[in-house]
Amino acid sequence: MIQSNGRKRVVISNVSPQIEGGQYPAKAVENETITVSADVFSDGHDEIDARVLFKHQDEQEWSSASMAFTVNDCWVAVLKLETKGFYQFKVQGWVDHFTTWQKGLQKKYEAGQDVNVELQIGAGLIRQAAEYAADPDKIELLNYHAGLQTQGDTASAVLTALSGELSAVMRRYRDEDLVSTYPQTMLIEVERKKAAFSTWYELFPRSAAPEPGKHGTFNDVKKLLPRVAKMGFDVLYFPPIHPIGEKNRKGKNNTLTPGSEDPGSPWAIGNRVGGHKAIHPQLGTLNDFKSLVNEARKLNIEVAMDIAYQCAPDHPYVKEHPQWFRWRPDGSVQYAENPPKKYEDILPINFETEDWENLWQELKSVVDYWIGQGVTIFRIDNPHTKAFSFWEWMIREVRKTNPEVIFLAEAFTRPLLMERLAKAGFNQSYTYFTWRNTKYELEEYMRELTKTDMRYIFRPNFWPNTPDILSPFLSWGGENAHILRLVLAATLSSSYGIYGPVYEFCVNTPHPGKEEYTDNEKYEIKHWDWDQYTRIKEIIARVNIIRKNNPALHTTWNLEFAESSSDQIICYGKADPESKNNLIVVVNLDPYNTHGAHVKIPLWQLGIRPGVPYTVRDLLSGSRYRWQDEWNYVQLNPYEMPAHIFRVEQ
Repeated sequence: MIQSNGRKRVVISNVSPQIEGGQYPAKAVENETITVSADVFSDGHDEIDARVLFKHQDEQEWSSASMAFTVNDCWVAVLKLETKGFYQFKVQGWVDHFTTWQKGLQKKYEAGQDVNVELQIGAGLIRQAAEYAADPDKIELLNYHAGLQTQGDTASAVLTALSGELSAVMRRYRDEDLVSTYPQTMLIEVERKKAAFSTWYELFPRSAAPEPGKHGTFNDVKKLLPRVAKMGFDVLYFPPIHPIGEKNRKGKNNTLTPGSEDPGSPWAIGNRVGGHKAIHPQLGTLNDFKSLVNEARKLNIEVAMDIAYQCAPDHPYVKEHPQWFRWRPDGSVQYAENPPKKYEDILPINFETEDWENLWQELKSVVDYWIGQGVTIFRIDNPHTKAFSFWEWMIREVRKTNPEVIFLAEAFTRPLLMERLAKAGFNQSYTYFTWRNTKYELEEYMRELTKTDMRYIFRPNFWPNTPDILSPFLSWGGENAHILRLVLAATLSSSYGIYGPVYEFCVNTPHPGKEEYTDNEKYEIKHWDWDQYTRIKEIIARVNIIRKNNPALHTTWNLEFAESSSDQIICYGKADPESKNNLIVVVNLDPYNTHGAHVKIPLWQLGIRPGVPYTVRDLLSGSRYRWQDEWNYVQLNPYEMPAHIFRVEQ
């Protein structure tokens, strides 16, 4: 059987971004540029052309963006999508007979050949294009057509035929019957800016009381909001705020024998008072929580809630919906385990239950409930231990009515699982940054995140520490390690966060044999001297101001590494072409020793002209240095400051 489109000669392949053949959307945020690329080619030597058609979900008509040839038959177009929601796009290509004719005409004319017939062929192509065109292009094309046929001066006719003005008009029209279209239509989801640029501070509300020995409240946290805002954070994240299970409650340092005053782990959710839609009575009332959320918004801070789909043994779900759990032969429920860790105070939910539809609806209703209380950001605990199909459904359904909601996946697990969660709809993701310490490790990991298709699905949120994780580097590296890791997190990734109080007060004593804090706040109430001065706190505030004031740090994808003559000195640049904001970051990865290195600045990526001197101003110290060309020398003493954040001032 002969194909009906057999006249189409252009082949289109390797369209990007393409997430599993268009099954999932690529990610972007408002006004972010996103590059669409494809291999577009044809048989023979004819010139070809290509374009991207795109439209928002609420639009009827397609918009068009011309693609540009780069190398090896790869064509690209840069789109800047301004409206939140889903966009469709498709790639088209065709043989460009007019450009092919122009090049042939020029060669023959320059070779001294008779081109009168060639001019007649060109006039025919122009006449054909005029049939598709609308006024005023139609009139202009007909004038060109007449001019090529009647002009007696061959040189003038050739000059007219090769004019850029004629080429621009002709590129807008083609025989659509000869246009090849890639068979799949792809998706891009455009989200609000905070999905890509956010600065998180985590604290336990129960440790917010100003007096030692007291249980903190939401009203206590409200008094800390100006402090959090002054430090430059725009997301305040709480561990679970629900009633804590009384059965199998954990004591200090995760002991199985708690004392009567031990508050238990907030992640052991639910008791006779209530479950995931209830508030721990000692934290305050629902009105107190809503008041806190509203006060935070006045300071441009959004409160992020922890959603942990798991239950304490005395959670109401266990009694009301026993079919949602796995029961063992002895009548007990299997508690959660992550060997060698055991969580005797937590019961995992069985996502293979035959009652899965009711389970899904109830779990979604938890998120819906807290959205109703003003929460728009959720950190999801251990999402990789729940069904991927549930996340796809739940996130899609929530964002249909609340597209502003952001979900952060707390998943320190295998790479494919983390990628799948991002495809399922999670807007941000925890990462392996915590364990990437050497220059080689950091550069390789960042290239994986920014120079592959991961860039279109996986938005990293870098955390140097969490309540569960105290890395050995922070433990043995002390204050200097905390500072250099903070600078790395805040400048490599456009979203980062810290488990706040212990970080700014440099608490770094590990539990013996484990990568976690001893006397962990997960199991006891702490008292912090919130007014205490620390060097780290001052640097955190300064770094966050730098992040806010420099658009080059508002994206992760513009990262370009610089060569360095020392394995202990890492250097990279970030540029924002629109604002002409160019930064160079240099970090000493050794928290104990001074290191110097020659670094090769990526001039082209940073918009710096070779041979022209330029000034770099350190935004951390205020110092200025005069540099020229690619190679320049840096030296960092970690006890003074382990990093430079240079702004290029040409």
